[in-house]
Amino acid sequence: MNFLKYTQFINEDTIHIILAAAVAIFLIALALLANRRLKKTEQCLIPSEKGSPATFFELIVESLLNLMEGVLGDRAQKYFPLIGSLFIYIFTCNVIGLIPGLVPPTENINTNAACAIVVFLAYNYLGIKEQGFLPYLKHFMGPVIWLGPLMFVIELISHIVRPVSLSVRLFGNMTGDHMVLGVFSQLTPIIVPIIFMALGLFISFIQAFVFSLLSIVYIGLATEEVHH
Repeated sequence: MNFLKYTQFINEDTIHIILAAAVAIFLIALALLANRRLKKTEQCLIPSEKGSPATFFELIVESLLNLMEGVLGDRAQKYFPLIGSLFIYIFTCNVIGLIPGLVPPTENINTNAACAIVVFLAYNYLGIKEQGFLPYLKHFMGPVIWLGPLMFVIELISHIVRPVSLSVRLFGNMTGDHMVLGVFSQLTPIIVPIIFMALGLFISFIQAFVFSLLSIVYIGLATEEVHH
């Protein structure tokens, strides 16, 4: 009876929350192990002859940092921990959906909204920190003084919509991808699902990449100096 009493609270939303937390714990543990490896400087300077998870993540980190440097320039390394963490977390959450019997945490809009709100708060905080409160408000006023009040309202709405857009885009794509994979796995459970799993892996990467790229752009716009 006690078991049945607690199982009624286990639903799809609960599973998403559990998986989202599990991914966070897994990545934190992986980061701690990687940190121990980084302390051994000589081993880090010499790449492994065989492929390893460390080599894979180093490739991702280097590619993402190069992308950020193309947008943010010298500021890239300062903001890389935030963007790198978001990318790896979202990508891992997406990939979980490819494991039979599991659902991606990003299929729940609450998970996506949490990541999007972090980005929203972060780029506004960084903008105010880098420029000061009043200079940062110039981003909202536009280049023409007499259009300032109108531009302020438009920019304010645009900024509020950003986390909604990030959340819904990721939610829609991951829900659709997981649904398609599930349907074809039931119809032809032998060969066809492999093709869609490969496609799903690609989509998982692209969606994490798009989320991270938009976050980079938002940070770049918030921290750049305004010239009138």
